[in-house]
Amino acid sequence: WIFTDLAVKTCLQIKVVYGLTLRETEGFVESIVEMMGLEKQMPVPDYTTLSKRQGDLDIEIQSSKGSLVGGEGGSEEDKVHLVIDSTGLKVYGEGEWKQRIHGKQKRRTWRKLHLGVDSDTGEITAVGLTDNTSHDGSQVENLLEQTLDQTDKELSAVGGDGAYDAWDVYDAITDREATPVIAPQRNAKIKKHGNCSRPPLPRDEAIRYIRGHGRKKWKRVSGYHRRSLAETAVYRFKQLMGRFVEARRWENERTEVRLKAKALNKMTRLGMPETSTTAV
Repeated sequence: WIFTDLAVKTCLQIKVVYGLTLRETEGFVESIVEMMGLEKQMPVPDYTTLSKRQGDLDIEIQSSKGSLVGGEGGSEEDKVHLVIDSTGLKVYGEGEWKQRIHGKQKRRTWRKLHLGVDSDTGEITAVGLTDNTSHDGSQVENLLEQTLDQTDKELSAVGGDGAYDAWDVYDAITDREATPVIAPQRNAKIKKHGNCSRPPLPRDEAIRYIRGHGRKKWKRVSGYHRRSLAETAVYRFKQLMGRFVEARRWENERTEVRLKAKALNKMTRLGMPETSTTAV
C-alpha cells in the first residue's frame, strides 16, 4: 500500500496527543477503522511506515495559513506581538540507556525547544529544535520567519528575556520593522551616545530609560511582562505533551515537536480560561 502524507500525519497526530508508541498507534487506529466498518477499504499504516515517513513530513502548526489574521494588516490590531522562549526536552535514547547502566559519569542527552507565541491569542506561531549547545539567540531569525509565514501578519514587537540580549537578535527584529522588547543585561553599556548623528538604537534607549526610571518601571511601560506568556506556553507544552521527545532520529524529533505544537494550538482554540477580578 502507498499511504498519503495526510494518512501518516493523522496517525502521528493521534500518537502525540494520547502519548502512544508507534505500535500502539497502529493498533489504536486499526480499532477505530474497524468500528467504522472500513477495515477492508481503509488500510492503516504499520508502525515501520510511520517511523520512516515521519521525518519527511511538512507540518503546518496552524490549522490553516493565516488563521490568526483579523484583517488586511497595517493597524496595530492586525500585527503580532511575538514573545519567545526556550526550554530543554529530555531524549529517550542512547544517552538515557548509558545513564541507567553506567551511572552519572555518562552524559545525558537533551534537546532545546524554541517557541514563538502570539501574546494576544496564546497560540504557538513558530517552533525550533536544536541541540543543547545552541544559543537561544541563534534561532530568533528562524522563529520570526516562521511567524510571518504562518500568520500573514506584520510584527509589532518581539519580547524575550536577557538570554536574547545580543546585537544580531536586535538586528533581526529591527530589520522586520518590529520593536525589540528585550531586557538588557545588568552591566549593559550604551553603544551610540547622544551626540551621534544617526538614530538611537532601541537597546540604548532601553538602557537610558532604565538608568533614569528603574528597571521595574521600564518593564511595565515597555510591555516586557507579556513575555511571561511564552513561559506559560512552554509550561503547557510540557504538561500536556510531555517533557521529552520519543523519536530516535533528528528529523523525526523535529516533526514530533511540531506535531505537538499543532495539537496544542487546536486545544488553545477550543477555549482558554478567562480571568476576572472579583470582590473580596
